Amino acid sequence: MSKTKEKIASAAKSLFNSEGYGSVTIRMIALKLDMSSGNLNYHFKKKEDILESLYFDMVTEFDRRIAELGTAELSLESIKADIESSMERMLEYVFFWTDLYNLLRSNQKIAAHFESVYEKRVAGYQFMLNSLLERGLMCGFEFQEEANLLIERMINFSDTWIYASALYHKKIDNVYLLRQASQLISMLYPYLSQAGKEEYRKIYPHYFVESNLGKSG
Repeated sequence: MSKTKEKIASAAKSLFNSEGYGSVTIRMIALKLDMSSGNLNYHFKKKEDILESLYFDMVTEFDRRIAELGTAELSLESIKADIESSMERMLEYVFFWTDLYNLLRSNQKIAAHFESVYEKRVAGYQFMLNSLLERGLMCGFEFQEEANLLIERMINFSDTWIYASALYHKKIDNVYLLRQASQLISMLYPYLSQAGKEEYRKIYPHYFVESNLGKSG
């Protein structure tokens, strides 16, 4: 991508994040860059072309990490670091995740890619669960669908945590991001072995401070 196209994409991303994709026009992007709309259209014929450029830039990193999964030795600590890194990456493109449904409906090219990588994401989570099982950090599942349902919950949460922040007017800062990452990891907790739970406690010791919740009398 040329430097001019990179500048346009960067300015558009900033506006999309602050104003929402649907509210931004080519003219607004051009004005932000002190550029004519005609000059901008020379590089991107329409706003949807900028959207596609940003989307495929975003998923390049995700695709790379999925491809490298098979070479990694996973632990709860490394899973935590990977989830937090992924969430930070998502925040760079917050506009996409807060308007995910509408953008997938309106852009077939993006929708087709998003759907095509779903199986790769499932395979990535299956690798994660198998690695934790092999290391004795997880107990076996009672039935195969139990594992599949867990993977679906984790993927759905990954896709919608930013949308939920907008829905409930939550401020997305580092504290909020870490809280969401811990929620995702905590979906594993009921399936962890004793060794896995001990590793989990080391990561989130503050979750195990004694409380009166559930106590009677």
